[in-house]
Amino acid sequence: MTKRDYYDILGTDKNADKKEIKKAYRKLALKYHPDKNPSKDAEEKFKEISEAYAVLYDDEKRRMYDQYGHSGIYQQFSQEDIFRGADFSDIFRGMGFDFGMGGGFEDIFERFFGRRTGFNGRSVRIRGADLQYNMEISLENAYNGYKTEIKIPRAERCDECNGTGAGTVDSIKTCPQCGGTGQVRNSRRTAFGMFTQVTVCNRCQGGGKIIETPCKKCRGRGRIQVSRNIEIKIPGGVDDGSQLRLAGEGEAGQGENGDLYIQIHVKPHRDFERRGADLYTLKKINLPDAALGTKIEVNTIDGKTGTLKIPEGTQNGTIFKIKGKGMPYLHGRGYGDLFVTVEITTPRNLSRRAKKLLEELREEL
Repeated sequence: MTKRDYYDILGTDKNADKKEIKKAYRKLALKYHPDKNPSKDAEEKFKEISEAYAVLYDDEKRRMYDQYGHSGIYQQFSQEDIFRGADFSDIFRGMGFDFGMGGGFEDIFERFFGRRTGFNGRSVRIRGADLQYNMEISLENAYNGYKTEIKIPRAERCDECNGTGAGTVDSIKTCPQCGGTGQVRNSRRTAFGMFTQVTVCNRCQGGGKIIETPCKKCRGRGRIQVSRNIEIKIPGGVDDGSQLRLAGEGEAGQGENGDLYIQIHVKPHRDFERRGADLYTLKKINLPDAALGTKIEVNTIDGKTGTLKIPEGTQNGTIFKIKGKGMPYLHGRGYGDLFVTVEITTPRNLSRRAKKLLEELREEL
């Protein structure tokens, strides 16, 4: 199971400086911003590049990622903390769109991750992280469909404290710093009058609650790391690069779970080349069979053997079509075709009689 490398996501080198990282993100953000890109996967792609930018632009997060990878980031930071500190407003300024209040961190997070905290007084409900698993299957599995079970290491809601992070219900207290509002107001008088600034409470992180006695099992995190067996059903007709989404099978969050994405890789086949739903194969025949015509046996991907008629005078490279013997279309829309290319072989190590017969044939022709 892998989650894509942040540097690969942005298309930057690991030695790239902040200026290069910002430039790469700006280019991708313009391409995948959901307000500009109508494709159904644009929002997920935009979230992915935004997370990569938020981590690599921050010196501390980048150092931790370079040393420990994704596990170091997700164990140390919440989804909200990952995005906090990145200068999104500067990125979107002048690009022709924003998120309503300048395109800053608050707007990015609220739109794409369901942040509900701080300024409206409600508690944090952060969606869990998505996971990706790479699976390699044979062409036969892709033809017939494939059912298997995989083991996924992921963070799940702690069953001891039900995700609260508290040892007991009584140990969850109202935050004394913000009085349970999740926000702190700081007022100061200026030459233009009283200026009030509202910020997220740094003690309860906007939740309005603190935990006096953390849960011993999860140490107050509310989540534990487990390995879970998950059944995967791959439909017939999947192609190399196909992606299956298992909703809710990603990591647990403070709100809904993330999703699990299965990335399908179909191994090359010894006999067949796939092009969409069609298959291509090569059959060798000798010169007399090509000249006089014959019938040959052709193996098909379903494990059966079919008969192909070769008419007399067949030329080298001729392609024959066997209808319906290709790959199935997804969602049961029929099958592609099998195309058989004929290659005429030239005989070697001829006997004296064979040479004489060929010389007679040459004279006759």
